[in-house]
Parts: sequence; C-alpha cells; structure tokens
Amino acid sequence: MPVIEMRGIKREYRMETKSSKSKKNKAADVVIVRALRGVDFFAEEGEFISVMGPSGSGKSTMMNILGCLDKPSGGTYSLDGIETSSSDSDTFAYIRNIKIGFVFQSFNLLARTTALENVELPLFYRRDKTMDNVKRKEAAIKALKEVGLEGRMDHFPSQLSGGQQQRVAIARAMVNDPAFILADEPTGNLDTGMTLEIMGLFQQLNKLGKTIIMVTHEPELAVYTKRIITLRDGMLVSDKTVEDRRNAQDDLAQWNKEHVLLADSA
Repeated sequence: MPVIEMRGIKREYRMETKSSKSKKNKAADVVIVRALRGVDFFAEEGEFISVMGPSGSGKSTMMNILGCLDKPSGGTYSLDGIETSSSDSDTFAYIRNIKIGFVFQSFNLLARTTALENVELPLFYRRDKTMDNVKRKEAAIKALKEVGLEGRMDHFPSQLSGGQQQRVAIARAMVNDPAFILADEPTGNLDTGMTLEIMGLFQQLNKLGKTIIMVTHEPELAVYTKRIITLRDGMLVSDKTVEDRRNAQDDLAQWNKEHVLLADSA
C-alpha cells in the first residue's frame, strides 16, 4: 500500500470581487479559482520526491493538502492507510503530529529552548501515556544523533549555524517516526555549502528508509532526489525518475576543495 495515495484531488477557492459587495448581481461577481484540477499522485515507502512547478502552478496548495493543513474540494487523499479527506479536526491534528514530519525554510525553532528541548516538543503532543520524560529525552537524543548533532544538544538556536539549525528541525520532524517528511524549500535560507550538507543528510536518511517529499523551485536541488513531479496550472504534467542523480556528499566535498584552493590563491 502506498504511503501517499491521492486520487482526483481538486481544490477550488471562491473569491469575491470588489463589485460583489453590492447587493446587485452578487453571484456573477464571485470568481472560482481552481488551484488543483484533479491531481493523481502516489508515493511508496522509501521514496524521495521533488514537487516542482512555476508560481501559480498549485504546488503550495498541494503541499498544504499533503501536510493536512487544508482539505481538498474533491477527490480522496489516503495517508498511511488513513483517509484524510473526511477527517474531523481532531483526526487532522493527530495525523499532522504522528504521520507527518514538517521541515520549513525558516527552521521555526524556539529561541529560548535548547536543541534537545526543541526536538522533544512534538512528543508532548502525542497524548501517549507510556511516553514519560525519560523516554521523550531518549527519543530526542536518538533523533539528534541521526542528524549528527550529538555534540550540540544543549546549544540554543542562536549558538548554531544555519545548517545546524536546520538539522535540529529535521531531527524534530523525525522524532515521532512519521510516515513521511514534508520539506518546504528546506535550504532557502542556506548558502551553497550548507545546502549541500542538508541535501546530503536527506539522502542519508532516505537510504535508511525515510520517505521524503520536498517542495522546491530549484532544479539543481531536485537532481538529488529520486523522482520529480511537476505541476502546471493545477495539473500534474510530468512524473519522471531522476536518471542522473547527483550525490550531495560528493558535491559538498568538491565544493569545499574548490573553496580551499580559492582561499589559498587569494
């Protein structure tokens, strides 16, 4: 069974024009915006997929539906065997906390809490009575070790580099062992070196079996994933396997080497 199974997903928005505020002819002044027009999308466990498309293509709308932040106007969305389209708000909250690990461009870490405490946070909302303070801490430590930050657990976000902050965010996304990680432009605030570092981490996690969906507008990042789907005008127009997939760790090593040579020649 696919981790993600979308069939005929539509999302429509009703927008009123300024003239529709008058009492006359109001129905004629309502504009229907069709952000998604019957998208079929499937993802198996262990995939690493890029979602791409120009501005207005519907990729942000699709991300919101994938992340159970919004419901479709039509079609069905099954996530890890749970049909989400008709779920109530409590079920939606449960799905977001347990089934999806979110990674955002802006990290969204709490400034006054340590890396360890930031990663522990999702576990407080699990409503799992068997998860006491000791188990929460153990799970958070394990997640931080997986992203290579065992030596930075007691550091605050202000004491970490941008790449390290994003690693904390990725650990936080993984701590509940979600069905998949949903990353929205995860390297948008990072320089080239840190970008390659994070893409290398995603590739490592994917090798360990983590399912990752990454929304991006950058083709140079998509080549690190295994599959690219492209949206245009609310429709899925392309679904391709990455034939010449790049290795982010190799590219990072080459980038570092070139920058050492540039520094030596300066």
